[in-house]
Amino acid sequence: MKRELDLTQGSVPKVLLQFAVPYLLANVLQALYGGADLFVVGQFDDAASVAGVAIGSQVMQTVTGIILGLTTGITVLIGIATGARNDKDLAAIIGSSVWLFAIIGLGLTLAMTAFHEAIALVMHTPAEAMADTKHYLLICSLGIPFIIGYNVVCGILRGLGDSRTPLYFVALACVINIVLDFVLVGGFHLRAAGAAVATIASQGISFVTALWFLHRRGFHFRFTRRDVRLNGYFSRRVMTLGAPIALQDALVNVSFLIITVIVNQMGVVASAALGVVEKIIVFAMLPPMAISSAVAAMTAQNYGAGLLGRMNLCLRSGIGMALVFGVSVCIYSQFLPDTLTGIFTNDALVIGMASEYLHGYSIDCIIVSFVFCINSYFSGQGNSLFPMIHSMIATFLFRIPLSWAFSHIDPTSLFWMGFAPPLSTMVSLAICFWYLRRCEKRRMRQIRPVQG
Repeated sequence: MKRELDLTQGSVPKVLLQFAVPYLLANVLQALYGGADLFVVGQFDDAASVAGVAIGSQVMQTVTGIILGLTTGITVLIGIATGARNDKDLAAIIGSSVWLFAIIGLGLTLAMTAFHEAIALVMHTPAEAMADTKHYLLICSLGIPFIIGYNVVCGILRGLGDSRTPLYFVALACVINIVLDFVLVGGFHLRAAGAAVATIASQGISFVTALWFLHRRGFHFRFTRRDVRLNGYFSRRVMTLGAPIALQDALVNVSFLIITVIVNQMGVVASAALGVVEKIIVFAMLPPMAISSAVAAMTAQNYGAGLLGRMNLCLRSGIGMALVFGVSVCIYSQFLPDTLTGIFTNDALVIGMASEYLHGYSIDCIIVSFVFCINSYFSGQGNSLFPMIHSMIATFLFRIPLSWAFSHIDPTSLFWMGFAPPLSTMVSLAICFWYLRRCEKRRMRQIRPVQG
């Protein structure tokens, strides 16, 4: 049975949903890595251990965001080449990406391993959680090659139109991670270090399985060992497309780290509460993220095929689907926040403070449904610079200053800080609408002379 979808044919909403659902399930399972770590540690250890995993996973999320951003360049380039039916370029892009990301993986691993202690200090980690945070960061840093390898394989497959196979890799890794969490944290009481070992072990097995799969199945086009070489042109193209997305994700995650630093100074309970809500928001954002990723892949193939009208319909369909999830999460969080925050901890103080933060933060789930899809629409056309620019404006000129200001309204509560994310995302949305209208006007001016 053919695994790849032709994203240039068929009903746009139906094809988009077919591609997005496996992507969503894979993202849900991948999010269970950090979620399972925090859940198991929360059941067996104290607030210091929970804070250590929360802070460490926040840092690793920044690293993963960089990797995901860069591998998006692979997905978009492969999608455009697939839409254009250019098998020669497909082989060259894949071969060049292998070398490029091997170099990137080596550099990131060395840097994170060398500076994990300094990072924990820069994060203003509470003294009680310092040891757990350093252990988690060091062990997870050693697993960076596995994270990169897995995401490169998945980026290739999704660019070709296959979003189902990555789901199987993640499902395997998730099961292994959860089992090892209970064994190492619950059984051997290794605290945050045990959670980190479980995470990198599961990622390593997932990566090895992905390599075995590609070796056995191959591609629908000719690909040989001679294609595995560093092609200067395609390497630059991957970086040109992926670097702005990686930089955007990195800086946005850096903003999260800055906010974490602000909250860490409010004490270990506030630090743990922030970590709990960030995990909830990671899960809440998965549907719009999966749908927007599907929009990027579908836009790339249709852009390569020259089907502009189909691209626009893809954007509208993606926003509509994302809103279903965003509105649902927001409404639920307004009335039953404790049922969500209580999943990750038994500490009543942490649950209460986290619920206050979630009230405002959950509104962001609605607004990002628009922003994520619009960003992917432009990235799929090879324009990843605009999403980076407006995200930086919203994050550094609004989100961080608002978070800092709101933290001083009531230093014993995170309630007001919860409204900083949706307010800053509204800025991004306003810029996105302006840019969409500007692009549409420019396109109309280019069409009129031809029709005349």
